[in-house]
Amino acid sequence: MSKTVLGIIGGSGVYDIEGLAQPRWERVPSPWGEPSDALLFGTLDGVDMVFLPRHGRGHVQTPTTINYRANIDALKRAGVTDVISLSACGSFREELPPGTFVLVDQFIDRTHNREKTFFGAGFVAHVSLAHPVCPKLTGALAAACAEAKIPHRVGGTYLAMEGPQFSTRAESNLYRSWGCSVIGMTAMPEAKLAREAELPYGLVAMVTDFDCWHEDHDHVTVEQVVKVLAQNAERARTLVRTVAPKLGPVRAPSPGIDNALDTAIITHKDKRDAALFAKLDAVAGRVLK
Repeated sequence: MSKTVLGIIGGSGVYDIEGLAQPRWERVPSPWGEPSDALLFGTLDGVDMVFLPRHGRGHVQTPTTINYRANIDALKRAGVTDVISLSACGSFREELPPGTFVLVDQFIDRTHNREKTFFGAGFVAHVSLAHPVCPKLTGALAAACAEAKIPHRVGGTYLAMEGPQFSTRAESNLYRSWGCSVIGMTAMPEAKLAREAELPYGLVAMVTDFDCWHEDHDHVTVEQVVKVLAQNAERARTLVRTVAPKLGPVRAPSPGIDNALDTAIITHKDKRDAALFAKLDAVAGRVLK
């Protein structure tokens, strides 16, 4: 039996987790550069937890300047076994109004200015992303949302845009025509890197407003969006407190994710770049020993 160490990545408005036993902030160095912030360690209902504010406390990182590789690597080095990501987003659907939590199961990646893999020349690997989120985590999150009476929808496609500007109306309507549910700026390449690190990943997309396709969008004020953001942040903290005991201190496996690298690495052993090999000690350590 293995122990659950639940990693939480907090998005806009979620910069800490209250109620942890024996909380401590600790910096975790990474060979991939500086993570967004120190990590908050503690326990919640007997479950070990590690929290990382994606934008840093005080919201100092843009969606593009976030060092996604360092963040995922630091969580892996901290012993995290499963990752739940909290992300503010806009909605493409009338049935997903502000305040709804969408438990995303698919992504379309439209980002273009970010490092998206731990691997590269001299050490090539290809992981499967056909099913990019972990059913175990989505199931626990759905049960927790229901128990906490948080409006939610299980399943949906997240369109990841580069930002930091929001969409044009033409783009918004295009993404709606693709069948997307929500739009945000931070889930990619986060989900891809989590899979490369063999970390089960679940995403809670927290709707703050309708994207600009909606006829009422022009009447939405910053004050209204900030109010919803604050409400969502409080619900997110409730969700974390509710989901932790559902996962429990004894970890259930995530088949196909826990061993994602078994068939992914393609570079022959005698051709592998030594410097890159060394940087992968945490992310791919299981298969490189």
